[in-house]
Amino acid sequence: MTCGLITSVWFAGVGRSGIARVFFFRIAFVCYTDIPMKRILPVSGRVTLFAVSAVAVTFAVFSLVRTGTGTDDAGSVEGIERTLPEIEMTVYPEPPRPEAFAAESAKPTGLLGEALDPPPEPPSMELMKRKGCIADGLLTGDSPEDSGTIGLLNDSGCYYLHRSIESWLRPPDFDEIDRNLKKLRDGFVTGMFIAEAISVKSEYRNETENRDFDFRAMCRPGSANAWGEHTCKPYLPSPEYREYVRYITRRAMDRGVQVFMFGQVYLQDANDLSESPMREVILEMREYASYLGMEIFVGAQTNDIEDPKYLALFDFIEGGVGVSPEGTVEDGPCFSRWWKKEGDWCWALLWHERFAKKADNVLVHYDWSGVVGDDMSILTQMDAKTRQKTTKRLHSYFIAKGVGFLLPFLTPLPEENGGCEGPAKRYYTPDDRFSCDDERTWNGILSGSGNPATTF
Repeated sequence: MTCGLITSVWFAGVGRSGIARVFFFRIAFVCYTDIPMKRILPVSGRVTLFAVSAVAVTFAVFSLVRTGTGTDDAGSVEGIERTLPEIEMTVYPEPPRPEAFAAESAKPTGLLGEALDPPPEPPSMELMKRKGCIADGLLTGDSPEDSGTIGLLNDSGCYYLHRSIESWLRPPDFDEIDRNLKKLRDGFVTGMFIAEAISVKSEYRNETENRDFDFRAMCRPGSANAWGEHTCKPYLPSPEYREYVRYITRRAMDRGVQVFMFGQVYLQDANDLSESPMREVILEMREYASYLGMEIFVGAQTNDIEDPKYLALFDFIEGGVGVSPEGTVEDGPCFSRWWKKEGDWCWALLWHERFAKKADNVLVHYDWSGVVGDDMSILTQMDAKTRQKTTKRLHSYFIAKGVGFLLPFLTPLPEENGGCEGPAKRYYTPDDRFSCDDERTWNGILSGSGNPATTF
């Protein structure tokens, strides 16, 4: 109604002032192209209204030329470019409403039409913080087949399996995921990692559109070979990458996966966060979950992003702790290994109030990068007593601060690390059958034994 009144006033001529007519044209333009208006009017309605606006501005300009007001000798409208600068807007398609997913029957079906199990119970963030465990690639087969890691997790006190579905340089194989899900005991909350690394040579079928995904079309400009030959960083403004994210997250939700995390989101999203499509991506994920009758959490590795509006999009932010060989952590906002003064690169310590107070929840853990000197490298080079004492203290310290601390149950290690290890040099597990032998200690922590540490 408001847009119609503006157009009517403008069409009537707004007195004899050309400047006023142009002013009302700009208001009408924004009115009809603003994102909330898109939700109210269908496409045909917006096209009709904008056509009326175009006729009106033609009338206004014609009137200006007829009266000679504001024109030069050639009859062109002077000052229009100054008064009406180009308006650049990043507009992404609105996600479909939940009813767009609904079938005629009350029972939802999966993305590919498959029958679904009843939806899981809503996940608990408090339990995730206290009983969350790193299980990197557990469901995508990223550990030796004879490692017994699924049995290790089944016997553990873990509630949440962080990053149990991996997508680093390899799209998730849902046949493999299905086989491994059948081996898990009931009651776990599982998580998917939406990686900041893709291979342009990946072959992956989009079953909903009966075509192969084009991974080259997903790449961030200028990121070719970022993680090695034939790799790149994915780019969320790319329609093809958003379709890929939509596809894998929906297929995961069809299997009861309830936690999703974007890896190093500053490498995936728009440079200017005001142009980010992340809000629409997350809203669409939540709406599909709603259609399935389940609740999800969406998080991200945000590093030193401080924009409170952007951080508020996520249910949690996640990062490493920067542990020292002596088992201590720092209390500044940025890890001192790389940050010495303002302006240096910041590897953010997310529990610091600079970041934590702007986020809904914070999860931390021993970080890994496959390079000697990362958190997991340092942890496994400690002797057993120091490693276990450090982990007990860190867990209770962060829980007392309201920050979740995720215990390592399956993580990569540098092959040349030289410390304790799991079923192979490249993997850590706390399994008592292997050299780290942390299983009983970790399960003791998960059971809640021990007094919280308020200082470190």
